[in-house]
Amino acid sequence: MTPTDFATLLARTSDQICSRILHEDIDWIDIQIEIEKMRDLVRQHSPERLDVFERVYEARFRRLWDQWHGDVRPIDH
Repeated sequence: MTPTDFATLLARTSDQICSRILHEDIDWIDIQIEIEKMRDLVRQHSPERLDVFERVYEARFRRLWDQWHGDVRPIDH
């Protein structure tokens, strides 16, 4: 997979997770599962960027969830 293909895949996956947060009646656990799948993708194709994934993408998903679903996200450990 080329770096461009990987970036496109990450963007598409991120958009899908964001769309689920914004437009579906979904539980946080389901979002966590999608985040973990995306994390595995990064781990497989670009493990040196895992910290960037957590700072950028994961933080984005949490902010969106908190903004659209209020304080119903369980505390993550």
